[in-house]
Amino acid sequence: MPTPPTSPGMRPDAPARWGVRMTPAVRMGASIAVAVGLYGVSFGALAVAAGLDVWQAVALSALMFTGGSQFAFIGVLGGGGTLGAAFTAASLLGVRNAVYAVQLNALLRPPPRVRPLQAHLTIDESTATAVAQDDPDEQRRGFWTAGVGVWLLWTLFTLVGALAGEALGDPTVWGLDGAAVAAFLGLLWPRLRDRDPVVTAVAAAFVTLVAVPFVPPGVPIILAALVSAALSLVHHRRNP
Repeated sequence: MPTPPTSPGMRPDAPARWGVRMTPAVRMGASIAVAVGLYGVSFGALAVAAGLDVWQAVALSALMFTGGSQFAFIGVLGGGGTLGAAFTAASLLGVRNAVYAVQLNALLRPPPRVRPLQAHLTIDESTATAVAQDDPDEQRRGFWTAGVGVWLLWTLFTLVGALAGEALGDPTVWGLDGAAVAAFLGLLWPRLRDRDPVVTAVAAAFVTLVAVPFVPPGVPIILAALVSAALSLVHHRRNP
């Protein structure tokens, strides 16, 4: 059997499939895409439980495309908050992607026509995959593999989860009415590795618990997001 063709600079033992170079960055991005994309099932089911229909849930994944903000959005709606409060909470949590975008714009130097697409695919996972590479070409491969892969699978499995959630019926029977909070915690927990994120999480949780009895649904998460943003700003100024 003839060996697969290789491009200049490609290791002979690196498999080429469908014209894609299976470099370390591509493998990392693909594995992250599968792991994160599958989690879209839970978002789809929870979005329907919060009152969205199937296609609204899919549109939210395809267009908002940032897991933390999406879970905050449906968490506020599911808790009885207004659309405005849900949108505000989601927007505050999505500010971090703007910070990532500035970093990636300097790192990857995309042409102007590509910047809108790169901005849309700038999430935690695509950023982490890109910055983990040393070679500029690998940084680009990692970003696009993770970004496009997560977007495709996250949107697809949101549809699967939304259809399953719609089939389940009453969310309170299955405990889905409170599952958005658990899912959001599951999304957050792996990021609490250093002292500063733990302090931020504890402070935000404290503010939320204090605010719940006194403000309308949806407002506590906005206050928590503001506290998180303020503490993150202090952290970055202390450690530029």
